[in-house]
Amino acid sequence: MEAPVGTLVIDTARDRLGYVMGHEGPCVQLRPVAGGREWDADPAHVRRATDEERLRAVAERTRAMNSFSSGSIFP
Repeated sequence: MEAPVGTLVIDTARDRLGYVMGHEGPCVQLRPVAGGREWDADPAHVRRATDEERLRAVAERTRAMNSFSSGSIFP
């Protein structure tokens, strides 16, 4: 899948949501919705997020931002 940078996708091999950050060689580079270290995913296992997965991403990101603003450590 050749998704544009910034697209919310799911890496089905890892069941992880992430934003497309770029394409390097045969891999898609993804960043977790709550921030953090990017990972490389096989494009064959990447698809656009569904509406339900988008809601999950919003909840996860909100939780991370609340944790950060209160000085807590996000798991």
